Amino acid sequence: MKLDILTPEKNLYSGEASLVQLPGVDGSFEILNHHAPIISALGTGVVKFKTPQGERKIKIAGGFVECLNNKVIVCAEGVVAE
Repeated sequence: MKLDILTPEKNLYSGEASLVQLPGVDGSFEILNHHAPIISALGTGVVKFKTPQGERKIKIAGGFVECLNNKVIVCAEGVVAE
């Protein structure tokens, strides 16, 4: 699936991912290929995602995620570390 992780300042990642684990406001959840459409608020935590090059992690302080048609867009606020 296509994954974009964006902040107001820059694009942190744009490419393929097979799994995205996100810190939802009510707990962690995962998005896999062909996931049902979803829009959700994100809390403070770590976004983990698997790319063809390996697993990556980005710590965020909140934001939103949208998944539609096998494309995931994460709008992150307050990126603590990449």
